[in-house]
Amino acid sequence: MTKMKVNPWEVEGSVDYEKLTKKFGTTKIPDSIYKELQDCHPLLRRGIYFSHRDFDKWLKAHEEGKKVSVITGRGPSEKMHIGHLVPFLVAKSLQDKFGCDVYIPISDDEKFFIKKNLTFEESIKYSEDNILDLIALGFDPKKTFIFEDFVYTDIYKYAAQISKRITYSMAKAIFGLTPEKNIGWSFYPAMQAAHILFPQFHSKKHISVVPVAIDQDPFIRLTRDIASQKDIALTKPAALHAKFLPSLHGEAKMSSSGTGLIFLSDDAKTVKKKINKYAFSGGQKTTEEHREKGGNTEVDVSFQYLRMLFEESDEKLEEIKTKYESGELLTGELKAILIEKISAFLKDHQKRKQEAKKNIDKFILKN
Repeated sequence: MTKMKVNPWEVEGSVDYEKLTKKFGTTKIPDSIYKELQDCHPLLRRGIYFSHRDFDKWLKAHEEGKKVSVITGRGPSEKMHIGHLVPFLVAKSLQDKFGCDVYIPISDDEKFFIKKNLTFEESIKYSEDNILDLIALGFDPKKTFIFEDFVYTDIYKYAAQISKRITYSMAKAIFGLTPEKNIGWSFYPAMQAAHILFPQFHSKKHISVVPVAIDQDPFIRLTRDIASQKDIALTKPAALHAKFLPSLHGEAKMSSSGTGLIFLSDDAKTVKKKINKYAFSGGQKTTEEHREKGGNTEVDVSFQYLRMLFEESDEKLEEIKTKYESGELLTGELKAILIEKISAFLKDHQKRKQEAKKNIDKFILKN
């Protein structure tokens, strides 16, 4: 078995989330917080977001009538797939429940630095396409602020202020050995910190929360260290950490290429083909054996996608789980449920994406 490796650039092996919370020094989300989030997206109420930094302080600030916000970004280097939706669905859910502002930086510069074959023009093109996908999720245009690093160049003055506060020893202590291939990549942590603190640069000092996958926590730690410095004196950002959405093949994290992913642009026929062909099954080898022993929902990708993204009803999800584990529901039948759910979601999403073209200017920050 491949040894676990989790950092902002690589995720390998079987991920032990218990070990990661200890390694990164984060706090597991307690039942008291889950109770408060029971009317939020399944990603929040079903434990997919499992760890946090100061989210209790964020909730308390909101309860006291103070300003709070959400910040989560997108690094566009391709069309968006369903795995990319995770932090944005959470940001939308928090906006709906708490009425807060949401900030969405589009870090086209990061992907331009990192992806060897990505041209400047392609990074801009993907940014524009990804922004439409995000608007299609239904964010409030009066409370949502989207900006591209290559276009909203005001972000650079904030990154410059932050970069002067990041020493080489600080970066090494947080990130360890890193795979930078150029000076732009080395500078990017300053840009990421500027993104995370941007709600306070834009709208005065307050606490914001960053929904991210756990592999991105080193950026949160760096930014919290910077925010606490006396000469900048901003509020440390809070964070919510998610488990990874697996690839169709059952790998720990859905990558941005290969056969193990479903794009937001896929049609129903493509979705059906991909799930039937590639979705890792927790079922038994034969129908007879499955009827006798039942399936394993912990490893079955179709069930995990339903649990994380596509089955809103807790009661229906529990019913599916019980039937699959008892052997009453076969793997093909479980896949058929997921295919129907994803196809319906994507059909609606693609329609709203077309409509988003008319409203894009309502969301974009200008210099």
